[in-house]
Amino acid sequence: MVNVTKGVIVECDPAVKQFLLHLDEKMILGKKFVIDDLDETHLFVSAEIVPILQEKVWEIMDNNSFNVSQAN
Repeated sequence: MVNVTKGVIVECDPAVKQFLLHLDEKMILGKKFVIDDLDETHLFVSAEIVPILQEKVWEIMDNNSFNVSQAN
């Protein structure tokens, strides 16, 4: 029998990959979503979780960004 899983290959830098693996391990998004850890910059993840992942990554990037207008 063949098992088919609908997924998406995510390419990212190693730091973001570690963040995604952390989210998966701790089930922060409610369930595990990493199907396979392919190499140092690629993950195969569940297709249904991609919009949530994009939102979460943008949220983290916004929180960790320095805005020049806020510094004045």
